[in-house]
Amino acid sequence: MLLRRVARTLQRARLHYGHGTDNARDDAAALVWHALGLPAQPTAARLRRGATPAQLAALHALVARRVGERVPVVYLTHRCWFAGLEMYVDERVLIPRSPLAELIEPGFAPWIDAARVRRIADVGTGSGCIAIACAAAFPRARVDALDIADAALAVARLNIRRHRLARRVRAVKSDHFSALKADAYDIIVSNPPYVGRAELAALPPEYRHEPAAALAAGTDGLDSVRVILRDAARFLRPGGILVVEVGNSEARVRKCFPQLPFTWLEFARGGGGVFLLTREQLVATKRKRKQG
Repeated sequence: MLLRRVARTLQRARLHYGHGTDNARDDAAALVWHALGLPAQPTAARLRRGATPAQLAALHALVARRVGERVPVVYLTHRCWFAGLEMYVDERVLIPRSPLAELIEPGFAPWIDAARVRRIADVGTGSGCIAIACAAAFPRARVDALDIADAALAVARLNIRRHRLARRVRAVKSDHFSALKADAYDIIVSNPPYVGRAELAALPPEYRHEPAAALAAGTDGLDSVRVILRDAARFLRPGGILVVEVGNSEARVRKCFPQLPFTWLEFARGGGGVFLLTREQLVATKRKRKQG
């Protein structure tokens, strides 16, 4: 079977997985389905039809790039899913793989009353996947998708149009909060850069296809997180929440900000390194620092 042959080729190549898939068979399936133009649930008759010479040639080229150049599959197919929503992705943005999807789908329950949410900001939106998922989860809310990179914003706008959300999701060029108005949001969510210099240098080759600025955040990986923690309270409404993914930098965040009462969230589908703080916790911590 074609799928089995491709999977064996990928296994022998000792590739790294973690950009939307975690094994060779899933990578192989994505490449086969893309090259053959198969629907998500092909009929048995369609599968028996086999592949044309042109399709086989396209598949061979895709596999050659995956193995020879270590290009993640999503950059070869330009297609992935986040919170059950299909997204276009290319090398201008990170490949969506955040555990935040599991938090967004139920409307950030139980951490905020979904009925009161009217404004959301996604800081460092990249492909726009988090902002779009938030708009789907909160159909009465408006979402600002913020990024400093024009190239990333172009991809985000493409996905916003694809999901017909232009009336509620706005892609905004902003260096963190620089383009925002104070006291405006019920939820601020972010998957910012959080990879330190030494960790970045040690990443597998697949990561070098992603935009470095979306991964790297200074020597210790916390440059962006520091800005978010310093400024977020000014842009949250009373009762608002800040949710930030810091991945493998969780231990450094705990060590560098011992005064903050983080809630570290757990995920049934895997992943971690995501904290939650309320506006009131951020304000109270800042007040104590000034008094101390």
